[in-house]
Amino acid sequence: MTAWLVWFPLRLLRWALAAVGVAALLLTAMVATPLERPPQLHSVSESARAVDRSTMPGLEWFSARDGTVLTYRHYPARGAATGKLAILVHGSSGSSAAVHALADALAAHGIDTYAPDIRGHGGSGTRGDIAYLGQLEDDMADLVALIRKGSDEPITLLGHSAGGGFGLRLASSPMKDAFARTILLAPYLGYDAPTNRPKSGGWANADLPRFFALGALRSVGIDCCEALPTLAFAVPPNSESILASTYSYRLMRNFATRGYSRDLAAVTRPLTLISGVDDELMLAGNYADAVHAVLPRAEVKLIGGVNHMGIVSVPKAVNEIADYVATHGAAGT
Repeated sequence: MTAWLVWFPLRLLRWALAAVGVAALLLTAMVATPLERPPQLHSVSESARAVDRSTMPGLEWFSARDGTVLTYRHYPARGAATGKLAILVHGSSGSSAAVHALADALAAHGIDTYAPDIRGHGGSGTRGDIAYLGQLEDDMADLVALIRKGSDEPITLLGHSAGGGFGLRLASSPMKDAFARTILLAPYLGYDAPTNRPKSGGWANADLPRFFALGALRSVGIDCCEALPTLAFAVPPNSESILASTYSYRLMRNFATRGYSRDLAAVTRPLTLISGVDDELMLAGNYADAVHAVLPRAEVKLIGGVNHMGIVSVPKAVNEIADYVATHGAAGT
């Protein structure tokens, strides 16, 4: 009996140490997996280059709560004022320049519009990274506070692609009442959404072993490696000076939904989804079923002859969206 009391705890300890060692080796191997960048996706880069940006306003800046300089572009309302404000969030890899055509159309429809460079993009912070999960919500709250110093008009939040996923995240967050309406433009709803093409139509490549390994580490309170890149984009060669070619784990997690079903279920204000029928990154025909299964009152609109970047760049789309924002308030038309 005495011998058993000695060797049995030692054997348990040996098994536990072996399990910890195997887990550590497995996680190390998963974290060390290299991230591969996909080849340039020409439909995205060529659509972006086709936009006339000769009237694009210069960057302005403000200091976020952590002292980091964040940048944005302001498009003052032109023509008949609608008494509305808009915040327009760009998609993955890009910056405020990517949504210039739509921002300009909103301003032309009498909507005072702000297009921020989300932290980790453009002139805001460290390219491709943030400091912690939830920092993007803090930044948006700081931008709203800045805007509210000059106006108390209702704000429509618009987000394109990954920015649409982030828009849904905001619309279901504690700060959701800051926005009278949220409009998701060809949104990436998350890895589990039925609207995804494989690898987003060739636009993005995720390092899934590393992503899940870092998620496992976070679940046990270890966040030491979350600056590692886990997502790469099909950007043109030598474009790192203007585009974010990769995202860190924490930026990838934060600039997205928490899960589209969970976030849709928490939405309380009006929400609209608009996409182009010819979207090559998303399965636009699946948006209505995916959204209405959780939020039946949401409106889903498809615009014919428009692809993923065209929803924020071609005149047909941007004018239709701007007119929709101008004529729809918190309670509808």
